Amino acid sequence: MLQAFPATVLFMAIICQIHLVSCTATSNGSYKPNQQSRATTASLGVGSDLSAEAREKIGNKIWQNESGGSFNGLTHWNTGEEFPSMGIGHFIWYPKNFQGRWTESFPLFIAYANQQHPGSVPAWLIKSRHCPWPNKTSFSRDFEGPRLRELRSWLASNISLQTDFIIKTSREALPNIMRHAPYDSKQRIKTNYQKVSTTANGTYALIDYVNFKGDGTNPGERYNNQGWGLMWVLIEMRDVASGKAAASEFSAAAKRCLDRRIKNSPKSRGENRWRAGWHNRCDSYKKPL
Repeated sequence: MLQAFPATVLFMAIICQIHLVSCTATSNGSYKPNQQSRATTASLGVGSDLSAEAREKIGNKIWQNESGGSFNGLTHWNTGEEFPSMGIGHFIWYPKNFQGRWTESFPLFIAYANQQHPGSVPAWLIKSRHCPWPNKTSFSRDFEGPRLRELRSWLASNISLQTDFIIKTSREALPNIMRHAPYDSKQRIKTNYQKVSTTANGTYALIDYVNFKGDGTNPGERYNNQGWGLMWVLIEMRDVASGKAAASEFSAAAKRCLDRRIKNSPKSRGENRWRAGWHNRCDSYKKPL
């Protein structure tokens, strides 16, 4: 019988030591490093054993990864995609009648935010189960409209709330993976997770990758029955020692899984255009923080 998940305790202890770069707004709407910047520190009951400083640094690093810390990047619609991406984690939001293969995370975040702080979420968001913009053209046309301006301001004022949601999702990933993984891969997954989590940058990689590409258990997030989420990366990893070597191998395994995704993807999606950016993000996992 598998033991409980000791990696979770180690995971949360190590992350307290992570040193990332925080950001502050500039006059042109972009963000730059600022050691004095501090996000809201109220405990939300998720990741409460992390310091406010650690949560802030995690959130700002994810924000940098997703949109370079851009204020306007808090509401974004990628060319070639059927949906916008919202917040520091680029949580996806489907328009009505679109049935995508990806896990739709923005409604989950809104539900979480409303549960943590009832009444604080803009009313139109609570009423909008689906993205109100049917396509990128209408989204772009309304980019400076009242709803998207309000949404960006609200998201920028709730960085710590988004960060806690991301950490919560990451903490839930390993138990969920263990429930869904092939029986003969479960011990390998657990062992590799523990190996990666023994360094600060490896621990951060486990947080970031779940937000970046999911935990890997959603059957829809696969091409030719092959996925690329965290579960698949942990299975893909070669046998290496714990610590620095494991963080480096996690980085390499993630790139192999993403390359396989690109190879298996429909040509019409043109996913090869994202390879360089994906590889750069994965390369950051093996570098000291």
